[in-house]
Amino acid sequence: MFRWKKLGVVFNPCDYQQTTWLHEFTQAPNTLIYDDFVRVYISTRLSKDEHGRLKSLLAYVDLDRKDLFKIKKISPEPLLKLGSLGCFDEFGNYILSPLRISDVEIWAYYVGITCQASVSINAAIGMAKSFDNGDTFEKVGCGPVLGHSLYEPFLVSSQKIRKYNDLFYMFYITGTTWAVKDTIKEPVYKIRMAVSKDGLNWEKQNRFIIENKLGDLEAQACPDVFYKNDRYHMFFSYRDAFDYRKNPNHSYRIGYAYSADLLNWIRDDTKAGIDISKDGFDSEMVAYPHVFELDGKIYMLYVGNEVGRYGFGLAELEGVLE
Repeated sequence: MFRWKKLGVVFNPCDYQQTTWLHEFTQAPNTLIYDDFVRVYISTRLSKDEHGRLKSLLAYVDLDRKDLFKIKKISPEPLLKLGSLGCFDEFGNYILSPLRISDVEIWAYYVGITCQASVSINAAIGMAKSFDNGDTFEKVGCGPVLGHSLYEPFLVSSQKIRKYNDLFYMFYITGTTWAVKDTIKEPVYKIRMAVSKDGLNWEKQNRFIIENKLGDLEAQACPDVFYKNDRYHMFFSYRDAFDYRKNPNHSYRIGYAYSADLLNWIRDDTKAGIDISKDGFDSEMVAYPHVFELDGKIYMLYVGNEVGRYGFGLAELEGVLE
């Protein structure tokens, strides 16, 4: 079993009310390491519009490399504009997973949100590039690089991009069904993987790679893969289908799996080493883990209650990943 020492809340957007667009949610934190700071890309939400719809925007928070609780800068405006009328990202840009290509060039993969009539949303994965070291991004095109297909009909999302052995790997989720209970409709999604030689054209593996723990209606999200000690370690989120937003008995938890070849994974949640707290911002759920190494230490960023409404927290690994 791994052991993560919780260090506290790093950034709570509710304390930052200087803009009309960044004041709630820090979903899916992902890092990019710089010489003197750590940039954390997050997803925030606008208030509901006149139709009751939430729109998601991308932002970043820069943390002092020597003191990760010291905020140096917050993005002055959203990183990407919403898509044009009818595009896959018209109603939201969500979850940015960055990959450094050179000293100045950063590739980023993000989720585009589309509102639906019969269910709440649909999603696909787009790509953007930065040529100023991650400060601004331009979309590669108006459409997704990974979207719906014959065996993945909806909700292609929650991507994390890694590069191993000169190949790009995308760990992501795809919807399997919409679970219905009375008038409530909730999405169910599972983790999959795709491989690319150029980062633009992707070959889907067309199979689920993490077994279920809670049954067929278990939802899995945000798979984060970290290579250490000759093993690939995956930390991810999972939840029940219903009543998960505020009920700690059904809400998100962090799971764990490991692999020697990136294709075959063994799930063992007993090793995850992190759970909800008795009180505080993560007393109802822990979700969207992101693991990174910095100056000889291994850290995890994660979100708490209401899927990150009140910020993201930091934990430090005690021991080793093996």
